[in-house]
Amino acid sequence: MIDVRRAADRYEGGDRAAGITTRHAFSFGSFYDPDNIRFGPVLACNEELLAPGAGFDEHPHSHTEIVTWVIEGELTHRDSTTGHTGVVRPGDVQRLGAGSGARHVERNDAEVPLRFVQMWLAPLKAGGEPSYEVVRGLANGAPYEVPEAGAVLWVRRPGAGERVPVPPAERVYLHVVRGDLRLDGQELGPGDAVRITGEKGLEITAGSPGELLIWELPA
Repeated sequence: MIDVRRAADRYEGGDRAAGITTRHAFSFGSFYDPDNIRFGPVLACNEELLAPGAGFDEHPHSHTEIVTWVIEGELTHRDSTTGHTGVVRPGDVQRLGAGSGARHVERNDAEVPLRFVQMWLAPLKAGGEPSYEVVRGLANGAPYEVPEAGAVLWVRRPGAGERVPVPPAERVYLHVVRGDLRLDGQELGPGDAVRITGEKGLEITAGSPGELLIWELPA
């Protein structure tokens, strides 16, 4: 099954008055849809746009693996649970394993807008100690493993005309960051997502230089 979800169909969230614009791919907060709770372990895929000076004040998480990919700008992250503070830039992957409970702050302390995609995954086992890491400059095609959720993230940046194989996993979640792409005869653009179940031998063709986040998920 190939289930394409368009960018225009995302739930609108955030707080525009506070400089925060959010587009949710899944049921989230007050945007409740009982038929769109999750896909495998993926609980959320949020597109975030933060104006300079905007951000999320300290807030809690638990029993969630939170993976962040910055598209433009710089994300300042302060984790009061594990004590980490740092700046995440385009090409970096950040992961906060909330474990039994963690608190953090996410802000745009730069003078330009910040765009990022944040994905939440359910862990295989609830609880445990919180954890945090940043991988700087993840290479094109290099896997980023999240063993706590049994998942692998592939970041692909195809050139025009290049073909990208879809992992032959039982479940695959694909998010288009940029570019014009084609999958199984369907055109895909920025913000579109695809939920793939039980398909083998698929390829993505790039009509223009693109960037993709591809999750290989457990059955």
